[in-house]
Amino acid sequence: MPETSEPQSGGEQPRSIRLTDPRALRAYAHPLRMSLVGLLRTSGPFTATRAAELTGESVASCSYHLRILAKYGLVEEAPGGRGREKPWRATARYTEWPEHSEDATVAEAADALSAAVVERYFERVTRAMEKRHRLPAEWREAEQFGDSVLHLTAEELAGLGERIDELLRPYEARATDPSLRPEGARPVSILRIAYLDQDIPDSEEE
Repeated sequence: MPETSEPQSGGEQPRSIRLTDPRALRAYAHPLRMSLVGLLRTSGPFTATRAAELTGESVASCSYHLRILAKYGLVEEAPGGRGREKPWRATARYTEWPEHSEDATVAEAADALSAAVVERYFERVTRAMEKRHRLPAEWREAEQFGDSVLHLTAEELAGLGERIDELLRPYEARATDPSLRPEGARPVSILRIAYLDQDIPDSEEE
Protein backbone atom coordinates (compact mmCIF):
# COMPACT_ATOMS: atom_id res chain seq x y z
CA MET A 1 0.00 0.00 0.00
CA PRO A 2 1.18 3.59 -0.59
CA GLU A 3 2.51 5.52 2.38
CA THR A 4 0.84 8.79 3.34
CA SER A 5 2.19 11.55 5.53
CA GLU A 6 0.31 12.55 8.66
CA PRO A 7 -3.01 14.36 8.12
CA GLN A 8 -2.81 18.14 8.37
CA SER A 9 -4.41 20.04 11.24
CA GLY A 10 -8.17 20.51 11.07
CA GLY A 11 -8.74 17.14 9.43
CA GLU A 12 -7.19 18.14 6.12
CA GLN A 13 -5.83 15.52 3.76
CA PRO A 14 -2.24 14.28 4.20
CA ARG A 15 0.43 16.42 2.57
CA SER A 16 1.85 13.61 0.45
CA ILE A 17 1.45 10.03 -0.69
CA ARG A 18 4.55 7.96 -1.48
CA LEU A 19 4.39 5.27 -4.15
CA THR A 20 6.85 2.39 -3.88
CA ASP A 21 4.93 -0.46 -5.53
CA PRO A 22 6.08 -0.84 -9.17
CA ARG A 23 2.46 -1.46 -10.20
CA ALA A 24 1.36 1.82 -8.62
CA LEU A 25 4.28 3.68 -10.19
CA ARG A 26 3.43 2.34 -13.64
CA ALA A 27 -0.28 3.04 -13.14
CA TYR A 28 0.35 6.67 -12.23
CA ALA A 29 2.67 7.21 -15.24
CA HIS A 30 -0.34 7.74 -17.49
CA PRO A 31 -1.03 11.26 -18.83
CA LEU A 32 -4.77 11.24 -18.14
CA ARG A 33 -4.35 9.80 -14.65
CA MET A 34 -1.78 12.44 -13.74
CA SER A 35 -4.15 15.09 -15.11
CA LEU A 36 -7.07 13.73 -13.08
CA VAL A 37 -5.10 13.69 -9.84
CA GLY A 38 -3.82 17.20 -10.50
CA LEU A 39 -7.31 18.51 -11.24
CA LEU A 40 -8.75 16.85 -8.15
CA ARG A 41 -6.10 18.58 -6.05
CA THR A 42 -6.86 22.00 -7.48
CA SER A 43 -10.55 21.79 -8.45
CA GLY A 44 -12.01 18.73 -6.74
CA PRO A 45 -13.95 16.95 -5.54
CA PHE A 46 -15.83 16.18 -8.75
CA THR A 47 -17.57 13.37 -10.59
CA ALA A 48 -16.47 11.45 -13.67
CA THR A 49 -18.89 13.59 -15.67
CA ARG A 50 -17.15 16.76 -14.53
CA ALA A 51 -13.78 15.12 -15.11
CA ALA A 52 -14.81 14.49 -18.72
CA GLU A 53 -15.75 18.16 -19.13
CA LEU A 54 -12.40 19.29 -17.74
CA THR A 55 -10.23 16.87 -19.73
CA GLY A 56 -12.16 16.44 -22.98
CA GLU A 57 -12.19 12.67 -22.47
CA SER A 58 -15.27 10.46 -22.31
CA VAL A 59 -17.11 9.88 -19.03
CA ALA A 60 -16.45 6.15 -19.34
CA SER A 61 -12.71 6.71 -19.78
CA CYS A 62 -12.51 9.09 -16.81
CA SER A 63 -14.52 6.71 -14.65
CA TYR A 64 -12.20 3.83 -15.54
CA HIS A 65 -9.03 5.77 -14.81
CA LEU A 66 -10.42 7.15 -11.55
CA ARG A 67 -11.07 3.58 -10.40
CA ILE A 68 -7.49 2.62 -11.28
CA LEU A 69 -6.20 5.59 -9.28
CA ALA A 70 -8.39 4.56 -6.35
CA LYS A 71 -6.97 1.04 -6.51
CA TYR A 72 -3.53 2.46 -5.77
CA GLY A 73 -4.65 4.94 -3.13
CA LEU A 74 -4.25 8.16 -5.12
CA VAL A 75 -7.95 9.08 -5.11
CA GLU A 76 -10.99 8.02 -3.12
CA GLU A 77 -14.74 8.48 -3.15
CA ALA A 78 -15.88 11.72 -1.55
CA PRO A 79 -19.11 12.09 0.42
CA GLY A 80 -22.20 13.65 -1.12
CA GLY A 81 -22.74 11.52 -4.21
CA ARG A 82 -26.10 10.70 -5.72
CA GLY A 83 -26.68 7.36 -7.39
CA ARG A 84 -23.98 6.60 -9.95
CA GLU A 85 -22.74 10.21 -9.90
CA LYS A 86 -20.27 9.75 -7.09
CA PRO A 87 -17.67 12.48 -6.53
CA TRP A 88 -13.97 11.70 -6.20
CA ARG A 89 -11.23 13.47 -4.28
CA ALA A 90 -7.46 13.24 -4.08
CA THR A 91 -6.05 11.46 -1.04
CA ALA A 92 -3.04 13.80 -0.67
CA ARG A 93 -1.74 17.12 -1.97
CA TYR A 94 1.51 15.75 -3.44
CA THR A 95 2.84 12.49 -4.86
CA GLU A 96 6.33 11.21 -4.05
CA TRP A 97 8.29 8.19 -5.28
CA PRO A 98 11.82 6.83 -4.86
CA GLU A 99 14.66 8.77 -6.48
CA HIS A 100 16.80 5.64 -6.08
CA SER A 101 16.12 2.00 -5.30
CA GLU A 102 18.27 -1.12 -5.09
CA ASP A 103 15.26 -3.03 -6.44
CA ALA A 104 15.66 -2.92 -10.23
CA THR A 105 11.92 -3.26 -10.81
CA VAL A 106 11.14 -0.31 -8.56
CA ALA A 107 13.97 1.76 -10.04
CA GLU A 108 12.80 1.13 -13.60
CA ALA A 109 9.17 1.99 -12.79
CA ALA A 110 10.21 5.11 -10.86
CA ASP A 111 12.42 6.32 -13.72
CA ALA A 112 9.58 5.76 -16.19
CA LEU A 113 7.24 7.80 -13.99
CA SER A 114 9.82 10.60 -13.68
CA ALA A 115 10.17 10.68 -17.48
CA ALA A 116 6.37 10.86 -17.88
CA VAL A 117 6.21 13.73 -15.39
CA VAL A 118 8.93 15.65 -17.26
CA GLU A 119 6.95 15.26 -20.50
CA ARG A 120 3.87 16.59 -18.70
CA TYR A 121 5.88 19.56 -17.39
CA PHE A 122 7.03 20.36 -20.91
CA GLU A 123 3.47 20.22 -22.28
CA ARG A 124 2.15 22.47 -19.52
CA VAL A 125 4.92 25.03 -19.94
CA THR A 126 4.39 25.02 -23.71
CA ARG A 127 0.67 25.73 -23.23
CA ALA A 128 1.51 28.51 -20.77
CA MET A 129 3.87 30.11 -23.28
CA GLU A 130 1.21 29.92 -26.01
CA LYS A 131 -1.25 31.80 -23.77
CA ARG A 132 1.27 34.16 -22.20
CA HIS A 133 0.36 37.09 -24.46
CA ARG A 134 -3.03 37.26 -22.73
CA LEU A 135 -1.51 38.02 -19.32
CA PRO A 136 -1.35 41.50 -17.79
CA ALA A 137 2.10 43.07 -17.95
CA GLU A 138 2.64 42.65 -14.20
CA TRP A 139 2.29 38.88 -14.49
CA ARG A 140 4.49 38.61 -17.59
CA GLU A 141 7.18 40.55 -15.73
CA ALA A 142 6.81 38.41 -12.59
CA GLU A 143 7.06 35.06 -14.37
CA GLN A 144 10.47 33.46 -14.39
CA PHE A 145 12.25 31.52 -17.10
CA GLY A 146 15.94 30.76 -16.73
CA ASP A 147 18.54 28.33 -15.55
CA SER A 148 21.74 28.24 -13.54
CA VAL A 149 24.72 25.92 -13.65
CA LEU A 150 26.15 25.48 -10.15
CA HIS A 151 29.05 23.32 -9.02
CA LEU A 152 27.66 21.43 -6.04
CA THR A 153 28.24 18.26 -4.09
CA ALA A 154 25.40 15.76 -3.79
CA GLU A 155 24.93 16.86 -0.17
CA GLU A 156 24.73 20.52 -1.17
CA LEU A 157 22.18 19.77 -3.87
CA ALA A 158 20.01 17.85 -1.39
CA GLY A 159 20.34 20.71 1.09
CA LEU A 160 19.36 23.23 -1.56
CA GLY A 161 16.18 21.24 -2.22
CA GLU A 162 15.34 21.26 1.48
CA ARG A 163 15.79 25.03 1.64
CA ILE A 164 13.49 25.51 -1.35
CA ASP A 165 10.90 23.31 0.37
CA GLU A 166 11.11 25.53 3.45
CA LEU A 167 10.71 28.63 1.29
CA LEU A 168 7.53 27.32 -0.38
CA ARG A 169 5.82 25.70 2.62
CA PRO A 170 4.27 28.89 4.06
CA TYR A 171 2.19 29.27 0.88
CA GLU A 172 0.88 25.69 0.70
CA ALA A 173 -2.11 26.16 3.00
CA ARG A 174 -3.59 28.65 0.54
CA ALA A 175 -4.36 25.76 -1.82
CA THR A 176 -7.08 24.40 0.48
CA ASP A 177 -8.06 27.57 2.37
CA PRO A 178 -9.04 30.43 0.05
CA SER A 179 -9.38 32.78 3.02
CA LEU A 180 -5.57 32.79 3.32
CA ARG A 181 -5.08 34.11 -0.22
CA PRO A 182 -4.35 37.82 -0.47
CA GLU A 183 -6.22 39.88 -3.02
CA GLY A 184 -4.83 39.26 -6.50
CA ALA A 185 -3.43 35.80 -5.70
CA ARG A 186 -3.69 33.37 -8.61
CA PRO A 187 -2.53 29.74 -9.09
CA VAL A 188 1.17 29.65 -9.99
CA SER A 189 2.98 26.44 -10.96
CA ILE A 190 6.57 26.33 -9.77
CA LEU A 191 8.71 23.63 -11.39
CA ARG A 192 11.80 22.30 -9.66
CA ILE A 193 14.25 20.39 -11.81
CA ALA A 194 17.86 19.98 -10.73
CA TYR A 195 20.09 17.32 -12.27
CA LEU A 196 23.73 16.42 -12.70
CA ASP A 197 24.46 17.81 -16.16
CA GLN A 198 26.50 15.12 -17.89
CA ASP A 199 26.69 17.15 -21.11
CA ILE A 200 29.06 19.69 -19.53
CA PRO A 201 32.70 18.54 -19.38
CA ASP A 202 33.70 17.81 -15.80
CA SER A 203 37.31 18.53 -14.86
CA GLU A 204 37.25 15.62 -12.40
CA GLU A 205 36.58 13.19 -15.23
CA GLU A 206 39.20 14.49 -17.64
